[in-house]
Amino acid sequence: MMEWWTNAFNGAQQWLFESTLQPLLFALGLGNLLENGYAATGWLLVGLLQLAVIVVVFGPLQRWRPVETVTDRATIRTDMLYTLLHRLGLFRVLLFFVLTPLSDMLFGALRVVGISTLQLDGLWPGVTDIPWVSLLLYLVVFDFVDYWLHRGQHHFDWWWRLHSLHHAQRQMTMWSDNRNHLLDDVLRDTLLVIVAQAIGVAPGQFIAIVAITQLSESFQHANLRIWFGRWGERLWISPRFHRRHHTIGFGHETFPALPSSVQRADMGQGPVQPSGRKAVLGGHNFGVLLPWWDMLFGTADFELRYDPTGVRDQVEPDQDGRLRDYGRGFWSQQWRGVLRLVGKA
Repeated sequence: MMEWWTNAFNGAQQWLFESTLQPLLFALGLGNLLENGYAATGWLLVGLLQLAVIVVVFGPLQRWRPVETVTDRATIRTDMLYTLLHRLGLFRVLLFFVLTPLSDMLFGALRVVGISTLQLDGLWPGVTDIPWVSLLLYLVVFDFVDYWLHRGQHHFDWWWRLHSLHHAQRQMTMWSDNRNHLLDDVLRDTLLVIVAQAIGVAPGQFIAIVAITQLSESFQHANLRIWFGRWGERLWISPRFHRRHHTIGFGHETFPALPSSVQRADMGQGPVQPSGRKAVLGGHNFGVLLPWWDMLFGTADFELRYDPTGVRDQVEPDQDGRLRDYGRGFWSQQWRGVLRLVGKA
């Protein structure tokens, strides 16, 4: 079955490349970029398939069982712009041209001094080299790495200043996954590309891993009142589990003095700060695909709640009576992220 899907995808990629991008590259005198263009076509095709699933499947589900009524459609349109930028491969292609030469140089230098990369699919010949087994193995490894990268985004103050843009969406929907600061994306994707090369992931497998991860994340961010049941919640991350991560004053904050009794927000009432307690960076439910790592490292919260999303400083004034502005449009959000990074906003 997996071989059939692989052949079908390769056939579609070949047709799309030969009918559109290849003639364009030749017309522009860029025939030397054919190999790169073919890879870019793969990302484009994956993105188009994801967008189709988001619109055709996730959209009706949101209308069927929404958590809340969408009242700010302008911010949703900005999220859609982020999604198109990432899912149609534009951001990935840019990174490809920047990161590939650097990573090739790095791993080439390592091989010169006798340090070779791992080949995880060769750990158990006859088993781990079976395509679907190796794909599952790499998915688990990448999810473990992603869990710790995500915790880093919430642990380090400078990184949180960028990542907080993702959490500043008060109307979370199926379009919200890619709402990130570009510097945040560059850092995370650079680390993932390094990991991919270090453990020997083939380009086709890497595309599949990214596609599965992105599609699942779009579903997790959906404005959808659904959970997977007691056992299902512990096998795969649901919209309910991930919404807890986005909850104001809980998903990305902790109160060390009150680890088991953090006051939480109730829908429609806003966050409640424990009296005299200062919130610090931390939080719960950092997993990307699997809740296993949250369960293993004590950051899982399975309470069946659907609370307001956002960042505390959007709804609680600072000592000067001001709320933090995260920007409305794409460029204002990116600029204000830079200002937060340097301590000017």
